[in-house]
Amino acid sequence: MNASPETEAKTPLPVEERRQPNTGARVAMLLLQGRTLIVLVVLIAVFSLISVDYLTQSNLLLMTKHVSITAIMAIGGTFVILTAGIDLSVGSIAGLSGMISGGLLYEGLKLPGGHTVWFSTVMVMAIGILVGAAVGAINGLLITKLNVAPFIATLGVLYVARGFADLRSGGGTFPNLAGTPARHNTGFDVLGVQSWFGVPVSIWAMVAVAALAIVVTTRTPFGRRVYAVGGNERAAELSGIRTARIKIAVYIISGACAALAGLILTSELGAAYPDTATTYELNAIAAAVLGGTSLFGGKGTIIGTVVGAFVIGYLSDGLVLVGVSPFWQLVVKGTVIILAVVLEQTQERVKARMAT
Repeated sequence: MNASPETEAKTPLPVEERRQPNTGARVAMLLLQGRTLIVLVVLIAVFSLISVDYLTQSNLLLMTKHVSITAIMAIGGTFVILTAGIDLSVGSIAGLSGMISGGLLYEGLKLPGGHTVWFSTVMVMAIGILVGAAVGAINGLLITKLNVAPFIATLGVLYVARGFADLRSGGGTFPNLAGTPARHNTGFDVLGVQSWFGVPVSIWAMVAVAALAIVVTTRTPFGRRVYAVGGNERAAELSGIRTARIKIAVYIISGACAALAGLILTSELGAAYPDTATTYELNAIAAAVLGGTSLFGGKGTIIGTVVGAFVIGYLSDGLVLVGVSPFWQLVVKGTVIILAVVLEQTQERVKARMAT
């Protein structure tokens, strides 16, 4: 029996036909997904037109060297944000790790009886990173075992870690970290001063940390669990994932990355200061958000975070190079961060419209 005209008119279209987005929506989605890279290209183009010194090899290496510190912090912070958490303590962890390592290089470990133990440079660096990981573990335990909100827990640890950094030297600095050959503690300047094959070691460190983080987030069960916890923690628990362990682990990763960044910065300065990396946590979070990491968890990439760090770094250094007032620099950076969040929300709306 042939269908009547009325029946044919009421027959719904196949799902594939009904959900085909128009060309404009697809283009808009592509632009939104690549917005951070587009902004970076535009920044480079604009500043290179304003200043002939911007695109020189020496300036690019210097700016990328500055970016490396923020990027390493932001990579660790991305693991936390992927679980719908936040880590405000990374700047203070960097400062504390720098002071602990700087103190061991400058005056060693003083024991009762007037004895002093000196550690090799590699051991000093390892201790500094372990300090950062330990503080990160404290963050994780406060959040998972005592049910303290991540914002409050890491805010409190921010002050505690900064206080201990001041207490380590009584508010002073450790001015000379060159070490002595007899104590086998020379070479700390490798991290922040020296170069390999014409590229600063800090940049190599950023590349290594980013590569490892990409592998972990995309190729390992741990990475999949991190995304699962951030996407839907209750569902992750029901599927057998030990969410508390995952949360503690990501804060340990964040603390270790912050400590490494602090060691690089301390090495670059050639001295350990209690106030090292103050407010750097804001740049780290901004880099992750600019790179597309959702503050609600479950969405983001390490590559996006690194590109976001480049946007923050290249923008800051570019504004300095062209002589923009430090006050206006804060206004510009804040505006860029707000726009990044607005564009993230716009992307979600476009995606939802395309799915209907």
